[in-house]
Amino acid sequence: MVEFSTWDILENLLLAARWTVLLSLVAFAGGIVVGLPLLVLRVSGRAWLAWPVRVYVDFFQGTPLLMQLFLVFFGLGLLGVEVAPWAAAGIALTLFTSAFCAEIWRGCVESIPRGQWAAGASLGLGFGGQLRYVVLPQALRHAVAPTVGFSVQVVKGTALASIIGFVEVTKAGTMITNATFRPFLVYGCVALIYFVLCFPLSAAARALERRLKRAYSS
Repeated sequence: MVEFSTWDILENLLLAARWTVLLSLVAFAGGIVVGLPLLVLRVSGRAWLAWPVRVYVDFFQGTPLLMQLFLVFFGLGLLGVEVAPWAAAGIALTLFTSAFCAEIWRGCVESIPRGQWAAGASLGLGFGGQLRYVVLPQALRHAVAPTVGFSVQVVKGTALASIIGFVEVTKAGTMITNATFRPFLVYGCVALIYFVLCFPLSAAARALERRLKRAYSS
């Protein structure tokens, strides 16, 4: 058994937490970039464009994230594409995040009265112009709070990346536990790190919800 002080354990976990934060940022940013085109296709009104997006969203919402990680990591390997654990985790979490973001935003867009679309059309705007200049600015106010709230799920979802060998805070916790035989202390510190990462996001989502309620009630 290797002797680690409490500070040694916490220091090593904090070093690994950098990768948790980085993977979360990659997944969330990638999810937004991929999710926006999916949203446009989903609300386009053309079934042949919306249907594949619906299948995509249903697949990623209806299957465990762990299985998605396995499919990307081992599936690409079977196709002859060597992929590092961090890359596989980034791809899987980006796809996962994009599906949920696209569905969150679809609900926000559809909450805008149809009259707003008609108003845009009366100004001579096509579908793209109506969406960009009339509908999306209004839907954004509805979308911010649930999107920020969903980012908490993205951060916690990074823990599953440890299964495919990506060394983030959960994987580091397992490795340190195997070396120190102090699971309660180690995983207590891991839980504390996740709390410190996720609580501000949860608090921000609640604050945004309250702010929007006050704005609409006034």
